[in-house]
Amino acid sequence: MAGGHVWAATPAAAERARSVLAAAWSCAVAAEGVREELIGAHTVTEDGRLVLRVRDDSALLAATICAPRGEPSAVLEFADVAPVPLRNRIRTRLWLSGWFTVEQGGLAFHPSRVVLHEPAGAEVIGVDEFAAAAPDPLATAEARLLTHLADAHPDAVERLTRLVEPGSLHGALRVQPLAVDRHGLTLRIERRRTQGDVRLAFHRPADDVAQLTERMHVLLSQASTAGCPRALQRQRADGDG
Repeated sequence: MAGGHVWAATPAAAERARSVLAAAWSCAVAAEGVREELIGAHTVTEDGRLVLRVRDDSALLAATICAPRGEPSAVLEFADVAPVPLRNRIRTRLWLSGWFTVEQGGLAFHPSRVVLHEPAGAEVIGVDEFAAAAPDPLATAEARLLTHLADAHPDAVERLTRLVEPGSLHGALRVQPLAVDRHGLTLRIERRRTQGDVRLAFHRPADDVAQLTERMHVLLSQASTAGCPRALQRQRADGDG
C-alpha cells in the first residue's frame, strides 16, 4: 500500500454484531404472523439481553402471550446504515431469531440464532459469543464522527487517499468515509457504475474519541508524506478538461 501503510485488523464478528445493535435506532420484528417496525424501542442490558418496549395494545405483545414458550417464533432485523450519503448505504444487516418472554417494562428477547450479513457474505455467530461480546467503543459516536469528517474536512478525506493503493482509485469519482471503529477507518470509493471499500489501519486501537483523534492525526501525517495517487491525478485532469 502507498506510503508503507498496512491493512487494518477488524473487530470480531460478534463485536461487529453488537455494534450494529448498539447503534441502531429501529428494527423490524416478525412474530407469529405479526410484523412491526419499531423505532427507538429496544435497549440492551449489561448482560447482553435485548428488551423491546411495546404498547399495551401491541399485536406483538398479544402474539407473545399466546405463543408456545421457548419456541423460536420471532425474527428481528437491524439494518446498519452509513451516516454519510452514499450508494448502497446499508453496510450490514443483523438477523436475530428466537423467542420473546413478557417481563416488566417490555418484551425480553432470547436469541437462538444470530446471523451477520455483510457484503462479503453471511456469518453465523454463536449465541454465547454474541452475548459475551461488547460493542465497539466508538459505535454510538460513529455517525457523528463520520458526518463531521465528510462535511467539515473533505480535504482530510482527499489527503487520506494517498494511503490507498493507486489501482484501487482507478476511475474514482468520489471518496467518502464509510465506517470507523477502534481499529481503523474505511473509505468508500465510488466509480461510475461500481464502488469499492478500502480500510486504513490505526497504529493501535482507539478506545475513545480522544484516542481516535490522535489516531486520525497519525494517519493524516502519514498521508502528508505520501504522493498523490496517479490514478486520482488523472481523474482530476480529466475533470478539468
